[in-house]
Amino acid sequence: MTEATTMKLVIPVTEGDHVIGPSGASITVVNYGDYQSPGSGKIHREVQKIVDELRSTVRFAYRHFPLVKVHPDALSAAVAAEAAAAQGKFWEMHRRLYLRPDKLGHRDLRRHAREIGLDLDRFDREMASRTYAEQIMKDYYNSVIAGISGAPTTFINGDLYAMTGIDLLAAVRGILKDQNTRLLKIEV
Repeated sequence: MTEATTMKLVIPVTEGDHVIGPSGASITVVNYGDYQSPGSGKIHREVQKIVDELRSTVRFAYRHFPLVKVHPDALSAAVAAEAAAAQGKFWEMHRRLYLRPDKLGHRDLRRHAREIGLDLDRFDREMASRTYAEQIMKDYYNSVIAGISGAPTTFINGDLYAMTGIDLLAAVRGILKDQNTRLLKIEV
């Protein structure tokens, strides 16, 4: 599928989201993901290409959507990402978790934390107390109420895009090209 479906993003991007790219970008990609989901991992690889290639023009927001009934390590991985975020290293942990979806056990998460330079005492405390789990699950349930039914789920400028990762990158490039063409016509 290469066109947006009729579903709209109900929950706007806020300062509570993990965002990379300019706040005034003309394109915003919002991705709901689960670190243990093979589909989320595939989308992540393409979204990472968008981030790497178009970071100066596209804003990307990530939201946790741990499918806890099917992926037993997804919530712990999301908690680890939030613990990293509390120390200013969300994106470093995020990339690591998606690059190593088979390494989401407690020891693996701690190793990831050490490798990205987190304060391990703080990380251990936050993991042991599951400091961020309640908020992650609250956001998950609010997302379900808003119509999100699985991960990965991706929106571009508020419209749901149900497509593969490769098509997603092409769709973002196409939107950018259309916007640039319209701007050129306006200027002429």
